[in-house]
Amino acid sequence: MKKAYINWSSGKDAAFALYKVQKEGEYDVQKLVSTINTETRRVSMHGLRVGLMQEQADAIGIPLQLIKLDGNVSMQTYNDLMEMETEKLLDEGLNYSIFGDIFLEDLREYREKQLGEIGIKAVFPLWKKDTSQLMQEFLEAGFKAIVVSVNAAKLDKSFCGRLLDESFLKDLPSDVDPCGENGEFHTFVYDGPIFRKPISFEIGEVVEKNYTSSGDEDDDCFSDEKESWDTRFFYCDLIPKK
Repeated sequence: MKKAYINWSSGKDAAFALYKVQKEGEYDVQKLVSTINTETRRVSMHGLRVGLMQEQADAIGIPLQLIKLDGNVSMQTYNDLMEMETEKLLDEGLNYSIFGDIFLEDLREYREKQLGEIGIKAVFPLWKKDTSQLMQEFLEAGFKAIVVSVNAAKLDKSFCGRLLDESFLKDLPSDVDPCGENGEFHTFVYDGPIFRKPISFEIGEVVEKNYTSSGDEDDDCFSDEKESWDTRFFYCDLIPKK
């Protein structure tokens, strides 16, 4: 089998992508690789405590490798660090990088370009799948997840902290993708067919956070319209059970 690592977010798309490749048997996923914010000790974008992600890795049975980022980095700094870290993975014989992306063409092109320059092939097992169908398959496979972050421009506070189930999907506005592929919401997967045991946690408070650019002209690698960035998000804190 081809040796690979998966870009692990702790959420549904990464979990379902791992499930798919494990079922198909073409890739041997040897590491979960994730970026974390060193200032908050939380998972980038998801706001999840690192300890819960480590519990995920332990329950799945695949080692977790963390890439540490400062809280507000430029795109150039990010690219330089990711190149250094992926070269280390390549040196370990991990020639394939798996992503849970579904239909964002510019993001796929960016990933393929950056990885291709150092000799790693990007793999997209969920690519171009119907997102409504993907969510049905995800739930039918037995996965369980909770919404930990929502984009305040797309969803109100009440969606944050809800279980990802049929009721949640039914309540989504018509302009919100069922998989949140445009960044409308992010999740934490705590049980499913890839887990040896479920992850235990308590639901904490929901907080609102506002963000600003680092000021670097290259911050946004996908758009020239920096004014269009969404900067308000709601986060639901999940607290590990001892």
